Amino acid sequence: MKTQSSKGFTLVEIMIVVVIIGLLAAMAIPAFQKVRTSSQDKAVLNNARQLAAAADQYFLENGVSSVSQGSLVGATNYVKALNLVANESYPAGYTQGVTITVAGIAGARTVTYAP
Repeated sequence: MKTQSSKGFTLVEIMIVVVIIGLLAAMAIPAFQKVRTSSQDKAVLNNARQLAAAADQYFLENGVSSVSQGSLVGATNYVKALNLVANESYPAGYTQGVTITVAGIAGARTVTYAP
């Protein structure tokens, strides 16, 4: 008497597993993108907040109402380094009481910060 043992998976079982993994990935990828976008916007807003605080400090110390970014960012200045998150561009100059607009976040979005 010979008995055959069926070890392994059938093609249908493997296809079902692949479809389930595909469905899970289809649900997870948009959620990941949303979290990524949100974290980039928060990091850029934090950078803008730091630049506004540095500009305010500069205004108080020097008695002026506008300053260039070069006077705020540097090893010996108010903000040591400005780390870009998503290739955004910060304004070159800051004026007291004027809203800061950071453009080009990931090539499409804009964030504004009102000091």
